[in-house]
Amino acid sequence: MGAKEACEVRTIGIGHQDFGKIITDDIFYVDKTDFIREWWENQDCVTLITRPRRFGKTLTMSMVEQFFSVKYADGGRNFQGLSIWQYEKFRSLQGTYPVISLSFASVKEKDYRETRRKICQILVNVYNQYDFLLEADCLTEKEKEFFRSVSIDMGETEATMALNQLSLYLMKYYGKKVMILLDEYDTPMQEAYLHGYWEDAAFFMRSLLNASFKTNPFMERAILTGITKISKESIFSDLNNLEIVTTTSDKYASCFGFTEEEVFAALKEYDLYEAKEAVKFWYNGFTFGEVSDIYNPWSILNYLEKRRLAAYWANTSSNSFAGSLLQTGSARLKADFERLLQGKILETEINEQIVFDQLGQDETAVWSLLLAAGYLKIKDYHAGMTEYGEWKEVYRLELTDFEVKVMFRNMIRSWFKPVDTEYNDFIRAMLRDDLDSMNDYMNSIALAVFSCFDTGNHPSGKAQPERFYHGFVLGLMVELSGRYRITSNRESGYGRYDVMLEPQNTEDDAILLEFKVYDSRREKSLEETVARALDQINSERYTVLLEAAGITADRIRSYGFAFQGKRVLIGGGRHADYRTSDT
Repeated sequence: MGAKEACEVRTIGIGHQDFGKIITDDIFYVDKTDFIREWWENQDCVTLITRPRRFGKTLTMSMVEQFFSVKYADGGRNFQGLSIWQYEKFRSLQGTYPVISLSFASVKEKDYRETRRKICQILVNVYNQYDFLLEADCLTEKEKEFFRSVSIDMGETEATMALNQLSLYLMKYYGKKVMILLDEYDTPMQEAYLHGYWEDAAFFMRSLLNASFKTNPFMERAILTGITKISKESIFSDLNNLEIVTTTSDKYASCFGFTEEEVFAALKEYDLYEAKEAVKFWYNGFTFGEVSDIYNPWSILNYLEKRRLAAYWANTSSNSFAGSLLQTGSARLKADFERLLQGKILETEINEQIVFDQLGQDETAVWSLLLAAGYLKIKDYHAGMTEYGEWKEVYRLELTDFEVKVMFRNMIRSWFKPVDTEYNDFIRAMLRDDLDSMNDYMNSIALAVFSCFDTGNHPSGKAQPERFYHGFVLGLMVELSGRYRITSNRESGYGRYDVMLEPQNTEDDAILLEFKVYDSRREKSLEETVARALDQINSERYTVLLEAAGITADRIRSYGFAFQGKRVLIGGGRHADYRTSDT
């Protein structure tokens, strides 16, 4: 399994992405070098591989570079004893190609100008590795002039053609076409979407990728990695030589992440085998193609080093993108996510070509991105003709593993961090039926966080209390899990209630919440809006499900929430009367 046979346990190194350092320092490593053989024998010109973050993409790119690059023509010192070295054919390939390797992982700027400058700086750094070419006789004066023009402030043409031209220069110097490795190609595009400069970034990236990977006669082969497969219409419109390998593909299925066999072997090596079931409960769940039981390497390495179960992969700043999509998503998206958080299945269509500029309007695009990013997994899917003669594929999705569930719970708590005290005080007031305090705390909460659930690059244009209250319900689910079973928008009696809190013990009351937006055409005051909400609970007999569960009427409380902008009025309580905090 490992790089070397050693008498003593190998060091667990966290965060290492340099293949050579891992091998020479005898740091724990799971042999994934067979990827080199598999990729080379597939003979694809340009390969795009998408995997969730922390799944070894960068380490794999380092491994590929150090295997093929002329800079590492050292007889394959770091590959001896590993899987790839058993093949004579591949031993003869080691260190024989010029390789251009770069990463966009650090391109996380808040505007297009700085993004472009950051990418230009990365290109400058690549060129600096080959400044010996300026002394070479194989380059013309004009080519050397272009070489010197590559700078942080270079023009659009120079920037988008930089990799293409460097490929030419290296081919002329070494007499061999180059390999290009671009890691985390989609990071700039994710930031462009989040910060509102998508169109400018897409135009630049489209030109750069086309010149580097499509109209580049000096390139032998290339690999791009990322989290998402951005739609061809967005940045890959000119690349028809692209082999795309996503999490649903069978290619390279076990080359990224740890298989269960590899994880259990590691647990044995570090005398932790007795914890295998707990480790499986926390971290098992990823599926790539037909291969299931894939584990996230980051979590496993941290567990081996710290010997404590925790949400390692989940607790990083990279989750902010997923959090933003959920926080600003529609009421329906939040309601669907409530069900996922309860351990239920979500049925939806999936489009693996992520159209970022549709994320604000198309829920399918959001679920597709969360699947690509590793937060969701496919339980199964079914396909067939609809009654309208349309072919439809419906995927059944669920949260990937327990670690992801913990991550989302922590994320939801963070939404209410600015009003943490008021939020917890509101929950306590609701549990003790203190209507005055409920109103005080809820108005503080709404004033502080209402807009957080209706912002982003595609805001609704008007306040949407539904987005707020579904975010609020997610918060209740997190804070009261174990004490209450919380559901929303379900059928009961003659209609669909907004929120139901069903107690898990006989000491607590059941609670029904109904939300209404003040309508000046129908009501003269917020008090009338509250009355309308409470009347709906009674007339639609929402208490039927609770009564069927054996909860008596004296243990059921109903509250009506009336919204007018960011102002909230709550009325009701025990016996579902129409009292408000003012009566």
